[in-house]
Amino acid sequence: MRTERHKNDTVPFLSVEHGGKIAIQISKKRKFVTDAQMNEFLTQELAEDGYSGVEMRVTPTRTEIIILATRTQNVLGEKGRRIRELTAVVQKRFGFPEGSVELYAEKVATRGLQGVLGIKVKIMLPWDPTGKTGPKKPLPDHVSIVEPKDEILPTTPISEQKGGKPEPPAMPQPVPTA
Repeated sequence: MRTERHKNDTVPFLSVEHGGKIAIQISKKRKFVTDAQMNEFLTQELAEDGYSGVEMRVTPTRTEIIILATRTQNVLGEKGRRIRELTAVVQKRFGFPEGSVELYAEKVATRGLQGVLGIKVKIMLPWDPTGKTGPKKPLPDHVSIVEPKDEILPTTPISEQKGGKPEPPAMPQPVPTA
């Protein structure tokens, strides 16, 4: 069985075997798996720091990983310590050669958070007509309970005929006279 290959089936990636000096081609599947693993790792590691995504830029000499977060100071850490620790962990875990990967932290507005997280937050926040601290429009899942009207309870039973035509009242027949 032969499968047809498209020109975009492989993407450049730094080679571990070649010391990271040249870019090799890896399959798109492997690239997406690596990207997903990187995203999952950073999601777990930077959950409290407003992590919202990652951009990976691969050049022939190095790989730049840009971490998008709302609290970049927490990502960088004291005197850049945490970002260096993350760089070392990423290098070791994903098999990058020494000094070939660089991590950067980029600030993102609160609106740029991940979709799922944004929906969770939006549902939890109260409605705000200005749209700054909550949703502009009230969410469709809002339930409002209306007080029932006071009913007038009947004192005597009432019988009503539903459906069909009501029979006309019987008219008295004239009595014949002889």
